[in-house]
Amino acid sequence: MTTGFFWDERCFWHGGGNYAFTLPLGGLVQPLAAGGLPESPETKRRLKNLMDVTGLTRELSVHSAPQATREDLLRVHPESYLDAFKRMSDTGGGELGLRTPFAQGGYEHAALSAGLAKAAVQQVWTGALTNAYALSRPPGHHCLPDFPNGFCLMANIAIAIEAAKADHGLGRVAVLDWDVHHGNGTEAIYYARDDVLTISIHQDGNYPIDTGAVTDRGTGPGTGYNMNIPLPAGAGDATYADVMEQIVRPALERFRPDMIIVACGFDASAVDPLARMSLTANGFAMLTRQIKETADALCDGKLVLVHEGGYSEVYVPFCGHATIATLAGSTITAPDPLEKNLTARQPNGRFAEFLKREVADLARALE
Repeated sequence: MTTGFFWDERCFWHGGGNYAFTLPLGGLVQPLAAGGLPESPETKRRLKNLMDVTGLTRELSVHSAPQATREDLLRVHPESYLDAFKRMSDTGGGELGLRTPFAQGGYEHAALSAGLAKAAVQQVWTGALTNAYALSRPPGHHCLPDFPNGFCLMANIAIAIEAAKADHGLGRVAVLDWDVHHGNGTEAIYYARDDVLTISIHQDGNYPIDTGAVTDRGTGPGTGYNMNIPLPAGAGDATYADVMEQIVRPALERFRPDMIIVACGFDASAVDPLARMSLTANGFAMLTRQIKETADALCDGKLVLVHEGGYSEVYVPFCGHATIATLAGSTITAPDPLEKNLTARQPNGRFAEFLKREVADLARALE
């Protein structure tokens, strides 16, 4: 088995400013000492550093990739948006949409991020790699065709899917989004289509607060091909495992995808500053194992994970390492320094029973 790892130092140079955490500067909002948004390069850089130190990187097929081309981008984003983004990027940066500031060169950084996802999907689909991980930055799953938001400037996964469809005949694709926030951009792009199944597992009412309802199932030909799985805060490892077994796997078995792509955010972790879902590094390894087994059974193992959110600079590297090692079938580990503490905080008693009922109710609603 050959697992690809796509990354580029230039993606870490993407910069956002004029925010203190998620609040615009001004009035009584003071700048932070570190500056900018919680979507920083350090979570990704420290993940790559940890992989280098443990030796995991040496077990992977490591690549960069060219930027996604203008033709690639136009399959998803209108010319008016791309032109406005490029013009602002060339003249010092700014902000389009909601919470998507960028510095000069932001357009090129976003196109490179999409290019990493594109290359990963292409090489797995054509058989050059068994599976792959794209360390894309900036992220993409909140970006609508003409409205960037939530740190996302281009729809990386959709751009990769449409390029593989156009250039290599990719057929049915399932996108599983386990980022803690609702994948509203991916949902919007494929909401009326039946060739791409979109499934989002997210913290209920987190971000965006007005999307992600279980009743949003698609429209027209896409009816039934969008699935939202909103979970209560504090759901924990066991609840995610139940969701995978009771909802996600059956949906994928019904759909029979030719490839599975995961929008892989690590912001459902127990110490993330933007969510409260209580997943551990072992929990992410478990999710990866479950989706890998499903991909092996349904689509000859054709599986790509594309990096999305995750804002704990300390803990994201351990969650990411566990995920990528599991994807690659590696025996190399980076022991979780918080394992004992976080395991003790997993749901139990009446709350655990409540969560099991919630998953069962969601499964019935999404049948």
